[in-house]
Amino acid sequence: MLFQLILPGCALLALALSLLTAVRAPAAVNWRLAVLVGELGYVLALVPLTVGCTALSGYASAPGATLVTLGACALALIFLLKPSAQAWQLGRELPARLAAAFGPVPVTRPAFALANLGFRTPAPGPMQTHEFAPGLVLDYYPAAKEAGPAACVVVIHGGGWDSGDRRQLPGLNHWLARQGYAVAAVSYRLAPAHPWPAQREDILAALAWLKTHAGQLGLDPARLVLLGRSAGGQIATAVGYLGDPAVRGVVALYAPHDMRFAWSVSRPDDALNSLLLMRQFLGGPPEARGAIYDSASGQQLVKPGSTPPTLLIHGTIDTLVWVRHSRRLAARLAEAGVPHLLLELPWATHALEAHAGGPGGQLTTHALEHFLAAVTAKAK
Repeated sequence: MLFQLILPGCALLALALSLLTAVRAPAAVNWRLAVLVGELGYVLALVPLTVGCTALSGYASAPGATLVTLGACALALIFLLKPSAQAWQLGRELPARLAAAFGPVPVTRPAFALANLGFRTPAPGPMQTHEFAPGLVLDYYPAAKEAGPAACVVVIHGGGWDSGDRRQLPGLNHWLARQGYAVAAVSYRLAPAHPWPAQREDILAALAWLKTHAGQLGLDPARLVLLGRSAGGQIATAVGYLGDPAVRGVVALYAPHDMRFAWSVSRPDDALNSLLLMRQFLGGPPEARGAIYDSASGQQLVKPGSTPPTLLIHGTIDTLVWVRHSRRLAARLAEAGVPHLLLELPWATHALEAHAGGPGGQLTTHALEHFLAAVTAKAK
């Protein structure tokens, strides 16, 4: 029974899960499972390896089942290790791509290293909470090692515009602070009670508060960078492209940037029920709310000479936000002559940087390190 049913079943299950590194997860599959398989495949590979080794011992009694098991285990190993192999290849090219897009900066650590795979929890540093507008607060992480006022990264959380909070994935905030950047993780009002442009107003209020209190916070009010994930990335480009010279750069991770396009490619039965989310967020369909859709679309706000440098990071097989959103914004930025880079990870889905030591986490932090150093550099 062990060699005829259980081991082949385990091997086929491992193979099915491993395919989440190569194809978009069906709507019936929780997208978080795809994140787990993609970013921890190097750990999960132990499962087919163990099953395959166990199956070898039973070859004499069940050769057919053993061959099926070994074949499925071999394929599962390939797909589970694929993200690390692809990250290694991307990591070889990434420093040159970043230098070409934003100029060279001294970044010494590799973009990706097999030796750095693992569970790394950034040590938490100091954090303060401040109210920047009635009922709205931000978490402020002081820069750990900056001599003089520090550039500030303003982090805008995701959550489909109707959920999420500023405490999402705080490890990146602590890491940025250790790199010498001040970090402000901000809250904003949520739909449907507060449709757009409430979110834009809240982020602008946070920026104004940070500038006003820059002296006591130890930050440079002329060196701000907006960083948003998913829905927060949409807000980041829609606010960051308004022309404020203090905004030196924008980082958007797996985000939509053209809301008319987002409406056109959404379906009621997709993983997010995106049409409902956009109705809540924007107050209706684009036919009735065209100006609102355009003002929420960073892609429509790109202007040569005033749009800040932009770093886009997206997974090719993202189930929640189609990678074409970032590709289309990258094309518009190229057309306008805006310095930019789209880092596309072929195995990745949403929340690709959640595991700092994984393939997506390593490439994301390397790209951030280079981008932030380049766009926040003080004039000589």
